[in-house]
Amino acid sequence: MKTNEKEIVTLKRSLLFDTEKKLNKQIEMEGKSSAYYLSMASWADMKGFTHSAQFLYDHAEEERQHMLKLFRYINDAGGHAVQPEINGIRHNFNSLREVFELILEHEIEVTKSINLIVDHCFVIKDFATFSFMQWYVTEQREEETLARRALELFDIIGEEGVGLWTIDQELGKLHSTVEEIK
Repeated sequence: MKTNEKEIVTLKRSLLFDTEKKLNKQIEMEGKSSAYYLSMASWADMKGFTHSAQFLYDHAEEERQHMLKLFRYINDAGGHAVQPEINGIRHNFNSLREVFELILEHEIEVTKSINLIVDHCFVIKDFATFSFMQWYVTEQREEETLARRALELFDIIGEEGVGLWTIDQELGKLHSTVEEIK
């Protein structure tokens, strides 16, 4: 039997290699999220959407914290968290609305990834990691809701006239409102 066919928990390690691999893949996704939001923030800043830019800068840092939380969990469980290479980040966008549409699409992909990890942990009965991942499940619900609310601003306010300026103002408030709820 190959050593990786059947893994056991040891005194030095409480995380199975397959689970570690999936968590490291999530680290990569969270790292890309942070870089993606940072790139979007820079674009918004360059276009004069200061409140949207701040929203995105804050979100980039939040995603980095999500990545670090996974880093610590893996290493604390005896695994090895790996800093991913981040490439393929887009730097230019067609509109502020497109930025927020891409955010929602991305957050849905992150949710799918987290759900796969949670399902994996449940199947293999790794209830410690399953429990740890519940924070991410809840966080992703908030992330998707926030992205949907941001897009609703475009539909409700409209982009004509002072619409984009108003949307930018409201996005700044939206981020503050979500922080207060947390």
